[in-house]
Amino acid sequence: MSKGELTRQAILTRAFELARTIGVSALSIGRLAEETGLSKSGLFAHFGSKEALEVAVVEEAQRQFVQAVLVPALREARGEPRVRALFESWMCWGQQQGGCFFVGASAELDDRPGPPRDALVRAWKDWIDELAKAARIAIQERHFRADVDPEQFAFELYSIMVGAHAFLQFVRDSDAIDRTRRAFERLLDDARVTSRRR
Repeated sequence: MSKGELTRQAILTRAFELARTIGVSALSIGRLAEETGLSKSGLFAHFGSKEALEVAVVEEAQRQFVQAVLVPALREARGEPRVRALFESWMCWGQQQGGCFFVGASAELDDRPGPPRDALVRAWKDWIDELAKAARIAIQERHFRADVDPEQFAFELYSIMVGAHAFLQFVRDSDAIDRTRRAFERLLDDARVTSRRR
């Protein structure tokens, strides 16, 4: 990496940390200049506009998410072990300060058309596709029933995690982690070839 690329990466790392707690919209080149000790003109040279900064932050969030959640899970055995690893890594991601960046940013950008929202939608769709892919592999490995709908499985797993975010970050419910795990185990049990519920 060149010096310029290293500087840009350091800026993005700090910008992502800020956006996770104050939100994407509240992030400004001026605020980032204060946080990094760089000049506004220097930051502007890297991003060009606040909107471009927001897009870059969403892309940085996706990069970090892939490294923290997806890459470790892909080291696990195919099928249910990998689905479980995705869930566990995602739980750790969501319990960091500010919660899950993507859940917070989706609430913030849902009614704000433009490139930052488009970048967030792309990242969100990529993640849903990965969850559905993990379910398909679990079917191939005969861990899940052949009639399990991978897209529905991904929808329900994502819905569990959105609920977990709300109960952990907003309500501050001390039982949220246990309830989330119970919901996940029920989802798995319903999908398995041999289910205790049948």
